[in-house]
Amino acid sequence: MNNIEKIYLNLLKQCLTYYIWGETIQPIEITEFNRFKKLLMTIFLKVFGNNVKLVKSFSFDPEKRREGLDWPPLAHTMVGLKRLDNLQFCIEDVIKNNVPGDLIETGVWRGGASILMRGVLKAYNISDRNVWLADSFEGLPVPNPEKYPNDRDDNHHKISFLAVSMEEVKSNFEKYDLLDSQVKFLKGWFKDTLPNAPIEKLAVIRLDGDMYESTINSLENLYPKLSKGGYLIVDDYALENCRKAVQDFRSAHQINDEIIKIDSIGVYWQRK
Repeated sequence: MNNIEKIYLNLLKQCLTYYIWGETIQPIEITEFNRFKKLLMTIFLKVFGNNVKLVKSFSFDPEKRREGLDWPPLAHTMVGLKRLDNLQFCIEDVIKNNVPGDLIETGVWRGGASILMRGVLKAYNISDRNVWLADSFEGLPVPNPEKYPNDRDDNHHKISFLAVSMEEVKSNFEKYDLLDSQVKFLKGWFKDTLPNAPIEKLAVIRLDGDMYESTINSLENLYPKLSKGGYLIVDDYALENCRKAVQDFRSAHQINDEIIKIDSIGVYWQRK
């Protein structure tokens, strides 16, 4: 990597995480107030219209942002700088060693990690690999405890903060001038989109589905397409349900490649 590529990719990661600015304000939704305050705020906003936004201040913790331990109100990713560094490393390694295949992220939130994927390809002038984004763009699925009992008490589907539209993700790509024909979208639940996804080979797979169902569906449908020398990244390995899905899949398919820790949340391994 020359200095220009290094500077570009480091700046891109700091912008995607908002680490460069250090977020200190968070938008407030009227739904957070009690009934009386809601009424007052509704009147207030009607008077001042679009000229006023409700925000609250908070203390930015740079270490949490490096580790991906907070949920950013504005940043385009919550995975943190360490996991973005790892993602960059994996992509650069498959490029260096000519490992064939595209890149995919399953569960993209605001698109930040996928934007970095496209940014790395751009930095190295790679035009023969695509970046695939698989997401419902409506949040996480309601658990199916009969088929996936590990997800029985999972509440991710109730968290509206995790639901980001495809239009918003595309808009975020455009902010970095990285939305082009090499960026492909697979909209829908993984169980519906991944089995027939028009992907021949993969060099890097990044899983960020939180749940057992989302993780096992991604592994079952995508891992067979992962080239030898390619990388499988699991963002949510610290979550019990996700970790169990990974362990069950590896055991069922006798995968013994070493699992390497990225930070307190994520892991990865290289397919041998």
